[in-house]
Amino acid sequence: MRSMSETQIWHGGDLDEATRLFPDAPQPWIDLSTGINPIAYPVPPLPPSLFERLPSPAAHNDLERAAAEAYRAAGSEMVVAAPGTQVLISLLPSLWPRARVAILGPTYAEHAQAWRKAGHEVAEIGTPGQAGDADILVVVNPNNPDGRIVGREKLLAIAEHLRQRRGWLIVDEAFADFDADETLVPLLPDNAIVLRSFGKTYGLAGVRLGFSISNQGFAGRLRAMLGPWAVSGPAIEVGRRALLDHDWLASTRQARAADARRLDALLAVFSASPPRGTILYRLAESSQAPVLFSHLGQRGIWARRFAHDPRLLRFGLPGSEAAWLRLEQALTTYAAPQAAG
Repeated sequence: MRSMSETQIWHGGDLDEATRLFPDAPQPWIDLSTGINPIAYPVPPLPPSLFERLPSPAAHNDLERAAAEAYRAAGSEMVVAAPGTQVLISLLPSLWPRARVAILGPTYAEHAQAWRKAGHEVAEIGTPGQAGDADILVVVNPNNPDGRIVGREKLLAIAEHLRQRRGWLIVDEAFADFDADETLVPLLPDNAIVLRSFGKTYGLAGVRLGFSISNQGFAGRLRAMLGPWAVSGPAIEVGRRALLDHDWLASTRQARAADARRLDALLAVFSASPPRGTILYRLAESSQAPVLFSHLGQRGIWARRFAHDPRLLRFGLPGSEAAWLRLEQALTTYAAPQAAG
């Protein structure tokens, strides 16, 4: 296992940084640096009372029942709603004494940072078999940024191996809504915890809503840590309605999958290998990635770069035909000199 020291974490969506790096870029920015659905769930009109009163326990329970149905959990008592998955990532390390934590990487860097800050011994591994004697294994599935998927049967075997040593498996399924075949939730072992994100799939990151799914005892401990009114009334109502709207999810999955194929076709001009990732983002790899990053930035298109590997660029999906055309034009003007050379 490779020891992980604290490193710079770059997140998507930072248009202030984009403007600092490219002050003369044309406006508006096309932000392709996140993995958030660019066409959001239509937020219904909300009654003023949701903003004027504390949310009721009954409303909170309704949200968790909707999440249990959407994610196919065995019961709503296993589901804990929180103000965003990031809050759960930050809280989980405090529920264990000092432990050996293996993180299947490279992946979303906040996992390692959270466990390290809480005083745990953290190491990055390249395959699950390298976890060794770790007490806790963290797997992002599908992985961010490359879309790698560890199959459900493999995860169940890993959980059983950990259980024999009183270990735990934590699976971050933030991008699983559109690729749900391998979700661990329906067959969740007692020593496994699954995290699910709401804002990415539904395009409503500002709502700040996420869920933990675990055995009832662990869920109770996490719920107690979050305390009362962890999720706002408006977030509860929007989340409940969206999670129960199965027709919207099905049609959106088809539409975004078509967008992902369209994006792959554009990136093929640049990427040294077929783009990979999830429906909501595509990862391209090339030795020319830093040059392309600057080329796009100068044209008001903000892609996601990675500190751990400068050859990688991740692209979210454009949200309008105008944005698609700007991206296509920018990639074409980049590719033309390369072809001429």
